[in-house]
Amino acid sequence: MSDSVERRVTVADIAAAAGVSRATVSKVLNGRADVAPATRAQIETMLVERGYVPTKRTKRAVAAGRRGGLIEMLFNDASTPWAAEMIRGGEAAARAARVGIVVSVLDSGPRRAQQWLEDVSDRGSRGIVLALSELSPADHKRIAQLGVPVILVDPVGDVDSDDPSIGAGNWGGGLAATRHLIELGHRRIAAITGPMRFLCSQARLAGYRAALERAGIPPDDGLVEHGDFHYSSGLKSALTLLDLPEPPTAIFAANDEQATGVYAAIQQRGLSVPHDMSVVGFDDVPVAQWISPPLTTVRQPIAELGALAIRTLLAHEDGADLPQGRVELSTKLIVRASTAPPAR
Repeated sequence: MSDSVERRVTVADIAAAAGVSRATVSKVLNGRADVAPATRAQIETMLVERGYVPTKRTKRAVAAGRRGGLIEMLFNDASTPWAAEMIRGGEAAARAARVGIVVSVLDSGPRRAQQWLEDVSDRGSRGIVLALSELSPADHKRIAQLGVPVILVDPVGDVDSDDPSIGAGNWGGGLAATRHLIELGHRRIAAITGPMRFLCSQARLAGYRAALERAGIPPDDGLVEHGDFHYSSGLKSALTLLDLPEPPTAIFAANDEQATGVYAAIQQRGLSVPHDMSVVGFDDVPVAQWISPPLTTVRQPIAELGALAIRTLLAHEDGADLPQGRVELSTKLIVRASTAPPAR
């Protein structure tokens, strides 16, 4: 073999460099607790520096050694209705398989991901669900070196990773929401997006624009407000739209939490839903049915996404290959009382 061709770094290479046995390196890869902290730190550093990537056989062996461990679910923000539904679905699937899960939130700060990764290693976790989580390519590489299988749910940004991902039909949902408003007779239709670093936000906005273009309505960037998926951004963005010289007659909010903020803005201006303004959300979390009037929204199977992620990791332990690329579940428009033909 030519010197110019790089040879795969092996467990034996790491063991020799660290002056320990291969069994000790394997214990670190398996997240075993019976390794001295200094030795563990030395081995983990060498795994990163030397670019160790486990083979499929090693990953399976590591997975088998972790069968008693927990499955990680990592969120940037676990306080949202979306996260609550995701956790509910994941916990139900894990409980059915008699497996435990641990939910973590990625705090801010320079050591946020490093501390979590250390905890994953110490816990000997058997799999990871990254749900709208913002880890760097280096963090993904570190997970790969631990040999822990990963499922991404609605990835954030362009992740340089071979990890499989699952999500809902965001583009089709944005299209269906906007087309529903067009069919009611609306022509000035505004959109309040989620964070644009999220792929799901980009897809929902693209679906909205595609529906307008198909109907021969030129997209107007002045009718697009960029939000952050929270109530306050829905409120603020809707107030901005309502104060335009020619306000919209309908608003598509990229999630239901923002849609509730839109309701509050409409009420503040002395208007009503749907007589003065039609509103469509996205998610169909429980609050969509509780608010008045009940919200027309795009239902995505959030709980099923969480359950599917857990079931996929468990099937991988039993020898099934992880899916390649993205698995996408369908969305469905749920029409309720928040949409009607425009009054003017």
